[in-house]
Amino acid sequence: MKRLLTVDKRVTRIVACAIFSISAAVAQTSGITVFGALSNFDIYNDTGQDAYGFQIELDGVSPQQVIATFPATRYGAASIIPFAGGVYVRYNAQYDPTSGKYSASTSVPAAFTPTGGHSCVMTFIPGCDHYGIVVANPPTNTVMNWLVADPNVAGSLVIFNGPPAAIPVPIVTILPPAQGQLQPAVEMNIQMPDPPAVQWGEPRWVKVYKTEQPNEVALGDLVGGNPVVPENEAQVETAYKLLQKNPHSTKSGSLNSQAPLQTGSHAVVRRYEFYKYIGKRDPLTGEALCIDPTCGTADPSEIGNYIGDQMAAANVGVPSVTVTRIGNGTVTGAGGKINCGGTCTTPVAQGAAVTLTANAGGTLFSGWTGACQGLDLNCNLVVNDALNVTATFTPIFTLSIGRGGSGTVVGNPAGVLGTQVNCGSSCSAKFAQGTVVNLSASPAAGLNFVNWTGSCSGTVPTCSVTISADTKVQANFK
Repeated sequence: MKRLLTVDKRVTRIVACAIFSISAAVAQTSGITVFGALSNFDIYNDTGQDAYGFQIELDGVSPQQVIATFPATRYGAASIIPFAGGVYVRYNAQYDPTSGKYSASTSVPAAFTPTGGHSCVMTFIPGCDHYGIVVANPPTNTVMNWLVADPNVAGSLVIFNGPPAAIPVPIVTILPPAQGQLQPAVEMNIQMPDPPAVQWGEPRWVKVYKTEQPNEVALGDLVGGNPVVPENEAQVETAYKLLQKNPHSTKSGSLNSQAPLQTGSHAVVRRYEFYKYIGKRDPLTGEALCIDPTCGTADPSEIGNYIGDQMAAANVGVPSVTVTRIGNGTVTGAGGKINCGGTCTTPVAQGAAVTLTANAGGTLFSGWTGACQGLDLNCNLVVNDALNVTATFTPIFTLSIGRGGSGTVVGNPAGVLGTQVNCGSSCSAKFAQGTVVNLSASPAAGLNFVNWTGSCSGTVPTCSVTISADTKVQANFK
């Protein structure tokens, strides 16, 4: 039996980003952090009659867990209506009892044309709408239905007496890394709704495209034409596959798309295209009788009208520390798991405290960048994501000063150990690569400065030398 719906007379106007999102809030699975499961969809009215609203049933979700709803539909903002097992997110037109008309409608389109998943909301294409929500936790089940006029009660809407809208919302699961692997696998599961009777449910073709991204994907990225959204045939993960719910099998009517994350990836983006099945069906049970007995491939004669697009993304952080060294020093830490020169990356437990130590050796430690900052040899981290750290070590070279005759040579700046060139007394100092040292020669009483030899030249008693290797300079006096 279809639930009777009463039109909500209130209209709330909100300006927000036009995106459908189901967010897994910061869920954690075996040390993997899920920073969000995002999706949005366009959907066509294929009921054969005008619709005056749309309803998303979220099982296992409370009203407090509905963070936001997508407002920029032809019907305005949604109402959040609790029931015993979850909530309804309901969009509906307003009814004018004087004129007997609704404020808006989703008509039956003359044709179905793929939209890329986000075009309906931009132009309000006839017969096509765009809907969405943001929830704190993913629902256990999602059922979506068009709302049509109740023939018995003016101004009331009822669920369309036919198959639910077949644009399933993916449920995201993060599977821990396999033994010896750093990256987890990301699984997205779409599930066709249960049939209303003992017959098989409505069959739908689905085609899946997939990409991975090195950065987290934002809500605003999930629009047609954005580079993160897979759209070309080289990105097809699953060619046409038929989904149909068998009332005698709980595992039927679903599609699991699963693959380990590639090294360096932090987001998986999938785009689902849905089409009607127009092939043969069993007249008694409604089971699809595909030309391919497994219904694993589609004959063109069996592919009907396009129904809609669903674009989904999962942002995933793998708690780990990766150290990049520039120069010849070493970095140790993470309980002995980091020892660069050797091992420079390691997974760690979610929320673990890690200390990294820079060991300059015969170089100069020039500082941390990335997740660590500054010149302190020790860096303390709390790891909740894949953290990247760079430690830079600069080579050190010796500047040696010689004198021919009596005189002194002084230099600035001081060397890395604080030694100031003052020859007379200090005729050598160590400098980091790239340091510019300014030298000044002063002859003893009664003598003159003659010239420089070595890495300085000329007869002027000042010289600037850039340190790029062990360097020798001589000042000559007579």
